[in-house]
Amino acid sequence: MKLISHSFNDSGRIPGEFAFAVPDAAHHVKLSANKNPHLAWSDAPPTTRSFALICHDRDVPSQPDDVNQQGREIPSSLPRVDFFHWSLIDLPATMMTIEAGTFSHAVSPRGKAGPAALHGTRQGINDYTSWFAGDHDMEGDYYGYDGPCPPWNDSIIHHYVFTVYALDVEQLALQGRFTGADVRKAIEGHVLDQAAITGTYTLNPRLATPK
Repeated sequence: MKLISHSFNDSGRIPGEFAFAVPDAAHHVKLSANKNPHLAWSDAPPTTRSFALICHDRDVPSQPDDVNQQGREIPSSLPRVDFFHWSLIDLPATMMTIEAGTFSHAVSPRGKAGPAALHGTRQGINDYTSWFAGDHDMEGDYYGYDGPCPPWNDSIIHHYVFTVYALDVEQLALQGRFTGADVRKAIEGHVLDQAAITGTYTLNPRLATPK
């Protein structure tokens, strides 16, 4: 399989319009357009019955102590964990393209609705759900895509991996509210092929590069 995006190049920087937040000189960050990027895949096995999509940030700090703290920078030596930004399942076998902005086109405080989505698909909650837990203005179930918003004081550039899986089932055995980790477990034994593309993003002015 092959996966491409018209929104960013593989290993290239993700433009701010596809992020949850962009740098801001006065407040470090401000909310952005938060559009899902364009994705297109090809060369799936002929026996494919559906597709699943996962986007995760592989560089999230494993400890929150220094996150977004003035006068500190998160060290590159800190162990990193996955943060799920999008899980989309039950994509029809005939569907090979997701246009930019079709599943997300703005930041939705308290999260977007789900799990039902366009074209008979279903979306899981992303990890902003736990990140904003306890926040009076933002707490809620964040279904679908919400883009990059790495700590503005992180010493490393974050990598966002979009992976499309060709599956041998029309629907995954998931019910109700599910997570990216749940999708990873549900697709075990059903993956015929897969393809991935990686974009980078940072909110640290020291690391920022032109779009």
